[in-house]
Amino acid sequence: MFNGIIFNKGTVVDIFKRSKGINIFLKSNLKLNNKDVGMSIACDGVCLTLISIKKKIMEFYLSNETIKRSKFKYLKIKDLLNLELPLKYGQKISGHICQGHIDTTGKVLSVKKVDKSYIFDFQINPSARKSIIEKASICVNGISLTVSKVTKKGFQIWVIPHTFKLTNLSKIKKGSLVNIEIDIISKYVKNFFNEKK
Repeated sequence: MFNGIIFNKGTVVDIFKRSKGINIFLKSNLKLNNKDVGMSIACDGVCLTLISIKKKIMEFYLSNETIKRSKFKYLKIKDLLNLELPLKYGQKISGHICQGHIDTTGKVLSVKKVDKSYIFDFQINPSARKSIIEKASICVNGISLTVSKVTKKGFQIWVIPHTFKLTNLSKIKKGSLVNIEIDIISKYVKNFFNEKK
C-alpha cells in the first residue's frame, strides 16, 4: 500500500524481454539491499516486486497483465519513473490510499502553465472516466493528485511547483502516456450501486 507522495525517481537502464513478460532494471538512490528483495515498490504507480538489487540497480519482473494495463508496453531505456516505497505502520499519509493496481492509461492532451502551477488535461477511456469524480483523489504515475475538473474526454489536474519539480511530470508533454489508478473508494461505491440496480 502506498500514499502517492513521491520523493524518489529511477532511470530505466535495461529492459529484458521474455515470452510472457519483461524484466526491467532501474537505477536510483533508494537505500536498499539484498534484505529488501521481495519488497513491493511503486514504479510510476505500478506495484512491482523487487527481485534483485546490485550497485543501486533494481530489477523487477512485469507480467503480460501488468504490461497490458500500464504504459510499460512502451517503456524505453532512459525513461524516468517515480518511485515510492510501501507505507510503514504509523507513517503519516499525506496523499491518499494507493494500491499500485493500475486501472488504465491516460494520454496528455495539453499542459498549461498558470502562474507557477501547471494544468494537465488527460484523455482516458470512457469506462474509466465514469468512475472519476471532481475533487476526488486520483493517482497519476504514482502521484496522489486531486481531480480539478471532469471533462468530456477525461479529467484535469493542477500541479503545484513542488510536485512538478520532484516527479516526472516535469518530463511529460502533449501525447505522453501516464498510468492511472482511480481512487479505490470511488470504484467500490460505483460497484456497490451497480450491483443494487
